[in-house]
Amino acid sequence: MPINAHITAIGTAVPDHDIHAAFIAWARARLPDPRSARVFDRMASRAAIHHRWSILPVGADGGSPVDVGGFYARDVLPGTAERMKLYAEAAPALALTAIAALGEKVALDGITHLVVASCTGFVAPGIDQIIAARLGLAPGVERLLVGFMGCYAAVAALRSARHIVRSEPAARVLVVCVELSTLHLQDSPALEPLLAMLQFGDGAAAALVSAEPGGFALGAPFATTLPDSAELIRWDITDQGFAMHLSGEVPGRIAAGLADPVFAAAATGGQDPQGIDGWAVHAGGRSILDAVETALSLRHDALATSRGVLADVGNMSSATLMFVLARLLDGPKIDNGVALAFGPGLAAEGFAFRSAE
Repeated sequence: MPINAHITAIGTAVPDHDIHAAFIAWARARLPDPRSARVFDRMASRAAIHHRWSILPVGADGGSPVDVGGFYARDVLPGTAERMKLYAEAAPALALTAIAALGEKVALDGITHLVVASCTGFVAPGIDQIIAARLGLAPGVERLLVGFMGCYAAVAALRSARHIVRSEPAARVLVVCVELSTLHLQDSPALEPLLAMLQFGDGAAAALVSAEPGGFALGAPFATTLPDSAELIRWDITDQGFAMHLSGEVPGRIAAGLADPVFAAAATGGQDPQGIDGWAVHAGGRSILDAVETALSLRHDALATSRGVLADVGNMSSATLMFVLARLLDGPKIDNGVALAFGPGLAAEGFAFRSAE
């Protein structure tokens, strides 16, 4: 009989510094064209994001990172080295906060594998090693670091955990996603990159995956890619951090792709969308959620959990999907769920899941 892997529980964490309103004021001031400023105002009001959180400290005068005394309050923004130094300190710390939240829900003894996903920083030894050391995990614990896959990296991390458990039924896999997107502010006068930066915040999530029944049973994973779309979502590593490129064409391309029965089948694991009673869609932005809902003819509240995460914490890249799953775990029983995320490629990746018996 095949072994089923389960997400037993999920713990989440965000920093305590809400930077959303401060960013909007900062970004709008950088648009010299009144028409662009009006478009930015309209898009910011329609973004359906109320809060985004940052690990960057409050400035010396009590303000945000872009105010006087803040991390970004300088004529030339910090270089990549300074940003990565902060990543090396703050990413493991935020990850450990999420793991502690997980530990309040389920015992974390006997961890055999650690899978960490992050695309917003680099450090060696890696944050997987830093986390393992601070947790006091045994040196023999196997580690996997999933890097630079972007928003669907949670799928890759959980998929890897599923494969591990199915091949080693006694495995207890700790899965961690941690992203510090606010480390990569870019001083751009252009509308599109400012709208892209409007989406992103910092966050971390941790899950325990094992063969022990409970939580969500993980079903078959799936993946596909939209043709001729590689330039729509990308990170460019610059001397001043990672520049996020998120084309305004993304929602339309996703909608057009999902309108194609072949792509839609590949992006939902071959399931009929009308038969799915639990949707965990990466909260990449309001327009992306609208595109999925409309293209698949979903009921108006099908993506309510994803929209709630977007409103409360914004898009935290790989950690976002885990936040959605965490909320679904606390909700009604799901008989036929689908987790779905989009990211660089433009790729769609996901997996089936259901509430354990």
